[in-house]
Amino acid sequence: MKIILDGMGGDNAPQAVVKGAVAALREADAEIVLVGKQEVLEKAVRKAGYSGDRITVVNADTVITNDEAPVRAVRQKKDSSIVVGLEMVKSGEGDVFISAGSTGALLAGGFFILGRIQGIDRPTLATIYPVMGRQPSLLTDAGANAECKPNNLLEFATMGSIYMEKVMGRPNPTVGLVNNGAEENKGTALTKAAFELLSKSKLNFIGNVEARYLPDGACDVIVTDGFTGNAILKTTEGMGLIVLRELKKHFTVNAKTKMAALMLKSQLKELKEEFNYTEYGGAPILGLKGGLIKMHGSSDENAVKQTILKAIPFAEGNVVDIIQNSVYEIEEILTSE
Repeated sequence: MKIILDGMGGDNAPQAVVKGAVAALREADAEIVLVGKQEVLEKAVRKAGYSGDRITVVNADTVITNDEAPVRAVRQKKDSSIVVGLEMVKSGEGDVFISAGSTGALLAGGFFILGRIQGIDRPTLATIYPVMGRQPSLLTDAGANAECKPNNLLEFATMGSIYMEKVMGRPNPTVGLVNNGAEENKGTALTKAAFELLSKSKLNFIGNVEARYLPDGACDVIVTDGFTGNAILKTTEGMGLIVLRELKKHFTVNAKTKMAALMLKSQLKELKEEFNYTEYGGAPILGLKGGLIKMHGSSDENAVKQTILKAIPFAEGNVVDIIQNSVYEIEEILTSE
């Protein structure tokens, strides 16, 4: 198993990326190739105290920033860490590419370099969605496709179900379609048509779900267009931060007894862990002819480690090949319309 890791992407690169890689190797039997400015990365590896042979460095002289036009940057910066890393996966030199760099560049690079799986109209950015007191859900699409067609939502649901089963260990995951009501006849022309397609599929489709029930674990795979999905994700993140802030304020001001303070502190810690994205790993971009995982831009050492650990079952579970095979079922549903 060989993981290609962008050593220059993200706010905390390269040190957090390198430390996360070293931490992951303590728990996983894998090789990691760091891509980026060679001298900088080799220095970071030494600083992290690693002297083994399971981390190597491949030089890439430039970095694509968030301020650059993604498509232009991918086409012009052939020596960037993102482009070099994707080319390595395409050529079979690695099993999956991980980066905390520009989301736009990764989407563009994934499309132009790896290419989409034949039969998949739109690759999707799928991200873990925190659930209170239960295992997290998978939100797809989380922002890659602002406007969608009904067949796209069927593709998202299919690919998301495969990822949840093979990587997250969730057999026969439930699939819910985000809507403004649970009734079958609710929603827009898009959601009504998508409902019909999903109902004909072999997925464990439970129908429409309202957004207010998502934080309570309404379904394993949350299906929606990228505009709605991104709004749901950002709203949930914002509410989580507000709740944590208010609980911390309450703990500071009102926890008068030692017992009350200890109980509230324990609850606050549990809640914080549930909303902590670093525990869940990165967001896979599904539908490409190669493994690609996007990490949060502010990923720390633990987030890098967790993403690497999730990338291993992604590759070993042959998620890309299984998605390719699922295209026939999707086409069968679409041609029956």
